[in-house]
Amino acid sequence: MVSAARRLSVSMRALAESGPASAKPAMPELTTANRLATLFHDHFDLVWRTVRRLGVPPAAVDDAAQEVFVIVSRKLDVIEPGKERAFLYGIAMRVASDARRAQHRRGKPAEIELEILVDGAPSPEDLLDRKRARAQLDAVIASMPDDVRGVFVLYELESLTMAEIAVALDLAPGTVASRLRRAREVFSSLVARIAAGTGSRHG
Repeated sequence: MVSAARRLSVSMRALAESGPASAKPAMPELTTANRLATLFHDHFDLVWRTVRRLGVPPAAVDDAAQEVFVIVSRKLDVIEPGKERAFLYGIAMRVASDARRAQHRRGKPAEIELEILVDGAPSPEDLLDRKRARAQLDAVIASMPDDVRGVFVLYELESLTMAEIAVALDLAPGTVASRLRRAREVFSSLVARIAAGTGSRHG
């Protein structure tokens, strides 16, 4: 992902420096370039993880993350200061949804990517445990209904506030709260099912 971020950083910097085709004054272009570069630097990793967790096939995650920032570059003038993160996630949700539909039309099963984070020199047993835990988390999230999965990912994994999620998904705050409650119930049920299956295999 690091190399992908570096490649996208170069392309996004070029896009920012070129500015919108209709832009003429020098200062607004500079401000737009700086703002886009800051958003990319601060939020690329989070956007990348979000589209992956929302079911974008591994081979398409880099393209999906780049598409989010390309769309953002065209809409900077309507993004209110302080609401950038929520706006980014709203776009990421839509891009991920489009990518899932495209994958479904092609009829190819999406693979579950296992990202092993190496910290120091973990033992083979530690790596195996991380791999299994990541696979289980990905499987549980992939099994959640679309209407609650997005709220769950943004709140529990990306630490957005309910107010930010409401803006990102264009939902009423009460709807966000009810979907989060249901998402937690679904998540707990799926985890319990996995635990029961694991227990029966060892029994």
